[in-house]
Amino acid sequence: MTEIQNLKTYDLEDRTLAFAKNVRNFLKKLPKTASNIEDGKQLINASGSVGANYIEANEALGKKDFMMRIKICRKEAKESRYWLRLIDTRSETEIERERKYLENEATELMNIFGSIIRKTE
Repeated sequence: MTEIQNLKTYDLEDRTLAFAKNVRNFLKKLPKTASNIEDGKQLINASGSVGANYIEANEALGKKDFMMRIKICRKEAKESRYWLRLIDTRSETEIERERKYLENEATELMNIFGSIIRKTE
């Protein structure tokens, strides 16, 4: 890999880590309803899986393994967006703004991984 590619890899690892951390911080602010607790558990799993699978993709044993991991990253980002849409913010402005920001970040990550898939195939 060239130095520029290493930098891009590092940036996306940081971005997926930040996404998972931001999701966890966001969940701490939510009303503690039964649905938010259950949806939050799913969101924690999906958001953390995005970055974990990206790290695995960077250590792939071959192109096929890399593609599978990147597809899982895209799937987990899409799932994160789904759970974020289900979260009940009770229309609290600041929390809703944060939810929308995270939803947008999940969409952007989906698009990034989709682009990697298209360029690699």
